[in-house]
Amino acid sequence: MLASITQAENGYSVRFERNLKHAVESVWSMLTDNEKLAQWFPELHVADLREGGLIKFDMQNGQFEEMAITRLKALSVLEFTWAEDIVRFELDAEPEGCRLVLIEKLTQITAHTPRDIAGWDVCLDVIEALLDGNTIASRKDVWKMKYDKYVQAFENLPQA
Repeated sequence: MLASITQAENGYSVRFERNLKHAVESVWSMLTDNEKLAQWFPELHVADLREGGLIKFDMQNGQFEEMAITRLKALSVLEFTWAEDIVRFELDAEPEGCRLVLIEKLTQITAHTPRDIAGWDVCLDVIEALLDGNTIASRKDVWKMKYDKYVQAFENLPQA
C-alpha cells in the first residue's frame, strides 16, 4: 500500500502506516540504536538522542548533513529536520504489537520527491523484515516498483 499524500498548510504531507507484530521497544530501537539503524539506513547516525539533539546524514563524500531533533518522546515520537522538510516517526502500542507511523512534511514537491518517498517506503519494509527475522532479496527492485507508483501518485496530485 502506498503512503497517503495530502496537501497541507505549507506544502504536502506524506503518511505511511504499518502495523507491526513487535513491541514498541523493539521498533523504537530500530529507529534510535545506531547498530540497528545502520541495518536499514546506513547513512543515518543518531549523534545526540534528545530534543534539540542531532541526527547526522553521511553524504558518502566525507561530508555530513546535520538534522536537528525537533521532538522526542521516548518510545513514542522521534521528529527531525530533513533539509527544509520534517520527518516524524510515531509509535503506538497495540494488543498485537505496535503501529508505526512515518510522516514527512514536504515544503515542496520536486523531481527527487518520488525517489525519497519510495526510499522511505522500502526502509519501512526493511525494518519490518528485520524485526521478523527476514531479509529483502533486492531492495533496489522493490524500490524501483514503488518509485514508479510514487511518480504516478505525485503526477496525479491536484495542482495548487
